Amino acid sequence: MKKEIGISIYPDHSDQKADHNYLEKAAKLGFTRLFISMLEVTDTKENVTRKFKELITFSRNLGFEVILDVAPAIFDDLEISYDDLSFFAEIGANGIRLDVGFDGFKEAMMTYNEYGLTIELNMSHDIAYLDNILSYQANTSALYGCHNFYPQARTGLPYDFFERCSKRFKQHGLKTAAFVTCAHGNLGPWDINDGLPTLEEHRTLSLTTQVKQLFATNLIDVVIIGNGYASDQELAEMAALNRTQVEFSYQTIDPQTPLEEAILSEQHYRRGDITEEVIRSTQVRVKYAKEENPATSNPATFERGDIVLCNDTFGKYKNELQVVLVPHEDSRKNLIGKIDPEEIRLLKYIHHWSKFRFTKKA
Repeated sequence: MKKEIGISIYPDHSDQKADHNYLEKAAKLGFTRLFISMLEVTDTKENVTRKFKELITFSRNLGFEVILDVAPAIFDDLEISYDDLSFFAEIGANGIRLDVGFDGFKEAMMTYNEYGLTIELNMSHDIAYLDNILSYQANTSALYGCHNFYPQARTGLPYDFFERCSKRFKQHGLKTAAFVTCAHGNLGPWDINDGLPTLEEHRTLSLTTQVKQLFATNLIDVVIIGNGYASDQELAEMAALNRTQVEFSYQTIDPQTPLEEAILSEQHYRRGDITEEVIRSTQVRVKYAKEENPATSNPATFERGDIVLCNDTFGKYKNELQVVLVPHEDSRKNLIGKIDPEEIRLLKYIHHWSKFRFTKKA
C-alpha cells in the first residue's frame, strides 16, 4: 500500500488565513491526508456547516483526503444521526474517524453509507473491536484505522502495545495511520499540548526520526503530524524522506575517501543469511573488488550503529560494508561513519533481505 503523509488542522483554535497558508505549503510538498478535529465544536450547526465546508472545499481542491475526527457528543450537539451521514457529505468530507466505538453492527452499517464516506476506526485498543465489526460483514473498502495521539506527556502508547494494536488492522489489509509531533507546534484539540504523538517514545525525538520509524514498522501507511503548525523546514524534511526503505542519517569520519563516499551512496540490502552481530551488505565488495582500501589509524573498537568497511587486510571480504549491531574490535575493518544516535532504534527493522540506504547528515 502506498505510504502517505499528512497534517492536522484545528478550526476552533486556529486562524483561517494561517490554515490556508499551511495547507498550501503542505500540498506543494506532497502531503495528501488532512485530519480535522471536530471534537471541540461548540457553535451552532449553521455556523459549523459554513466554516467546515469552506475549509474542506479549500483542502480538497489542493488534493487532500479529508477525514473528520468525531465523537458521540458532536452527533448530539449537531443533531446528526449515525444512520444518516448526509451532513458530512454536504460539507465535503471524505470520511469520519470515530473516536469512540459502538457495538460493531452500527460501524459495519456505516461502511455502507450511500455517500461513499470512509469510516475510520480508533486503532489504539488491543481488543477484538475490529473483529467484531468485520463479523457483521463490514465493507472493508470503506474502512480505515487510525491511532490516537496523546497531548499529555507520559501518556502515549508504549511500542509493544502499539505494535499489537496495529497488527490487528494490518492483518486484514486495512489502511492505517498514526501521529507524530513537530517540535514547536502549539495547536491541538485541548489546552494541554505536550506534543501530539501516538508513541510516547517519539515525544522528544526529531520529526524525521519519528516518521522513519513509523514507516519502517510496515504497520502504518499514513503518518500525520498531530500538532500545528510544523515549520517550513520540518514540512520539507518530512516530505523528502524515503518512504519505501530505511535511509539512515549518518555522520562521517573525516577524512572521507572517494571509495567510502561511493559505497555509502549505494543501494544496500542485508544478506539473507543474517548474523546477530552485524548487518552485512556484500554486493559492494564485488562491485569495488579492485579498489584499494588500506587500513586506517582510526580506532578498531566499534559500537552499535557504527558503519564499517572491510579493508585490504581482510582478503576476499575487502570492501564489504557492515553496520555494527554488537560492539566488537577488528583491525581488518575501517570505521567510516556513525548512524545518528536517534536512528539507532531503526536498526531493528533491517531484516533479512531488507533494503536500506545512507544519507550524510548536514
